[in-house]
Amino acid sequence: MLSARLVKLIEEHAEQLTAGLVKDLQNNPRTQAYHKLSHQELHHRAYDVYRHLGEWLGHKADDRIEASYCDLGRDRHAEDVPLSEVVYALILIKYHLRDYIRAAGLINSTVELYQQLELDRLVGQFFDKAVYYTTRGYEHGGARHHELAAAAHRH
Repeated sequence: MLSARLVKLIEEHAEQLTAGLVKDLQNNPRTQAYHKLSHQELHHRAYDVYRHLGEWLGHKADDRIEASYCDLGRDRHAEDVPLSEVVYALILIKYHLRDYIRAAGLINSTVELYQQLELDRLVGQFFDKAVYYTTRGYEHGGARHHELAAAAHRH
């Protein structure tokens, strides 16, 4: 099955995908706050998505995606990274992945094209969930920050 082959190929080339993405995040004018984050932090998060793509796409329940990406949102809020940049970083991860899928050149039939489109659909669904849960985590990080500030002000 092509989609399984493509996922395996993506996972095997996770380092290459990650390097291109980190360079983009550190130089893109839409991700200014990411220019200040460590290369290691950026690498870790992107590499996790690419290296374990099959696992991420295979999760029918959202529990793991919710936990991981809510944490990401809270972390980025605590680091004062603007939400628009956080969302754009997720978009860049998806774009780099989709570009790689298209460039892999493994489509030789209509069936393989259909399988690539199915993989693209699954990737889109995963990133939609990642954006949603990251935003929720970011909002909860802000709410928690306001609760702590109000409690400190009362005392």
